[in-house]
Amino acid sequence: MSQNRPRESADRKKKKYRSDGTPIWAKRYIDGPGIWVSCVKGKERQTVAECFDIFESVASELWPLDSRVGDMSPNDEESEDEDLSIEAQIANEINAMKKPKHEPRFTNCQTNTTCVVFISCKPPVDPVQLVVKLVRDVQMTGVVRSRCVHRLVPVTAQCGANLPDIQGLCRKVLDPFFSSHAGKKFSYKIELRLRNHSVIPRQDLIEHIAKCVPEGHTVELTNPQVFILVEVFKSVCGMSVVQNYYDLQKFNMQEIANNLNDGAIISERQIFGAKERGLDV
Repeated sequence: MSQNRPRESADRKKKKYRSDGTPIWAKRYIDGPGIWVSCVKGKERQTVAECFDIFESVASELWPLDSRVGDMSPNDEESEDEDLSIEAQIANEINAMKKPKHEPRFTNCQTNTTCVVFISCKPPVDPVQLVVKLVRDVQMTGVVRSRCVHRLVPVTAQCGANLPDIQGLCRKVLDPFFSSHAGKKFSYKIELRLRNHSVIPRQDLIEHIAKCVPEGHTVELTNPQVFILVEVFKSVCGMSVVQNYYDLQKFNMQEIANNLNDGAIISERQIFGAKERGLDV
């Protein structure tokens, strides 16, 4: 019995990551804003790694990190260093080396659910803008930058999955969108997805959200102009407002690429390999 205990403790030390790539010491809650990602079963950890690469690449185009850097140019810094003593210059260089790199803009949140991961994002990243940009790139090129990611759902803000909090969430998400289009009347549809949640009935939740939509906008289930995406996962409710949702295949990258390539999904790796072999792509 005593011989088994050291082996068990050793196994615990080896297991540093969960199946979805989240460290075992990570916080176990969903923290928004962010992006829900549906993926291939059993590939949750690989999906997280792919999302970090893809999201960071798109975010670098939309919100370059250089824009956060101070206005001082390297020439200005050198001219200031020339006025300092050698000891002060060395101290400045050491301090510059000790400065931490920019904080990661994306974080994986534990879901404990197969085929689903959630990547939270920090300002200035806008989940809706990022997802639309990424999906439009796939629509233009037919190239999927992931082997595991299927569908993306942006979340502008989140709250607890109860009616009072959801009412406040509606004010936080819906009011800014409709007020930014003052004088324009939209047709809308509420796209609701429930995962591991059975507390609030589906129809009650839809009716509650519909009452929070400003007056003058009408419900349209066939071809609406605006979609209110609502994702309820366990005890958390997330929401965002998007347009052209059906035109972009509900943000399903694999389906878009599949339609463009006659059933063949092309990845960046395949294109790079073909170019190395001198083939036309």
